[in-house]
Amino acid sequence: MIIHIDMDAFYASVEIRDNPALRGKPVVVGGSPEGRGVVSAASYEARKHGIHSAMPASQVLRRCPEAIFIRPRMDHYAGISKQIRAIFESYTSLVEPLSLDEAFLDVSGSERMFGEAPQIAKSIKQKIKRELGLVASAGVAPNKYLAKVASDLEKPDGLVVVQPDQVHEFLHDLSISRIWGVGKKCEEKFAAMGVRTIGQLRALTVEQLKPRFGINSQHFWNLARGIDDRLVVPDRLAKSISHETTFSKDVTDREILEAWAIELGGQVGRRMRRYGIRGRTIQVKIRFSDFRTITRSKTTAEPIETTAEIYGLASEIIGNELGQHHQPVRLLGVGVSNLTTQDLVQKELFGQEQKDRNKNLDAVTDQIVEKFGVQSVKSGKVLEKKIGHRIDPDHRDS
Repeated sequence: MIIHIDMDAFYASVEIRDNPALRGKPVVVGGSPEGRGVVSAASYEARKHGIHSAMPASQVLRRCPEAIFIRPRMDHYAGISKQIRAIFESYTSLVEPLSLDEAFLDVSGSERMFGEAPQIAKSIKQKIKRELGLVASAGVAPNKYLAKVASDLEKPDGLVVVQPDQVHEFLHDLSISRIWGVGKKCEEKFAAMGVRTIGQLRALTVEQLKPRFGINSQHFWNLARGIDDRLVVPDRLAKSISHETTFSKDVTDREILEAWAIELGGQVGRRMRRYGIRGRTIQVKIRFSDFRTITRSKTTAEPIETTAEIYGLASEIIGNELGQHHQPVRLLGVGVSNLTTQDLVQKELFGQEQKDRNKNLDAVTDQIVEKFGVQSVKSGKVLEKKIGHRIDPDHRDS
């Protein structure tokens, strides 16, 4: 059996746990409503007002004037996520994290020691509550798709179990939107066919679906029957790691953008080093004031991990893409892809000493940030260029 654990309103719940005075209040973690930030997480009290993740912060106060805004503390949440994962791994080594606040667990080989899967899920929820003071919801089912759907049905503090002989009954009356890959447009197509529930979809054949859904027809047909043969893959390597920020005022000064590339590159580098990951492709995302967005990348011969290397390549891309007179920039992002955990890097005859210095500097910086937070260390160039240029950071990770 597979368990899907999903922390309830994770970022907001951490802030409420750390400051009990916030309990029972509409807490919103994200950017300031005066800027262009978005909601990263909302407490259940805030959700009653229609506030949800990715909502522009400027809309929140219109829905809930008493909302309490809190800046995200990503390093803090990542540290707590490590503690949660340690709890998972005390029950099974087959843990596949999806993000900081959710993961799949394959407990098929753990039932003789810890009891059946529902009991393991209950024990994990209790341990998270007892040791970390946080609440999680869980879904238990024969596969990943069903477990994920189940964990979302009775939030917060839910525990939904789907036995193998209950799959069709479990899915029958659920909205077609519960099928992975069915968005608003796809849902409209199904509605035009008179299909609004998974049970109604299950009555159709693949041939009936193909004229409207093409290559996705088999996928929809399978999930309507609860068929999902994907394995839980532990220590899955992310396809990319990135951070981005939305400016409260559009930026025209290229040096300010390069200064922010240092900060964003530093955050990406810290995440890579935390998990022992290197990457070969540096990506820069630029969104202009008219919302036109470009993404450019550069690939290196050897994988890199230091902030200096990430920033150097990001700065080069920014310089190549932005001429002397360019449109104002609304958003800047820096990321690394083409990732690997391999530690095979060719030593260089020239420049190795500088690389070693950069690694030592990163090691010290990472220790300081781990202890005192992300705002405790700043590049001189970042401070110089950011003075007088107030921004409203909307950091997004992937």
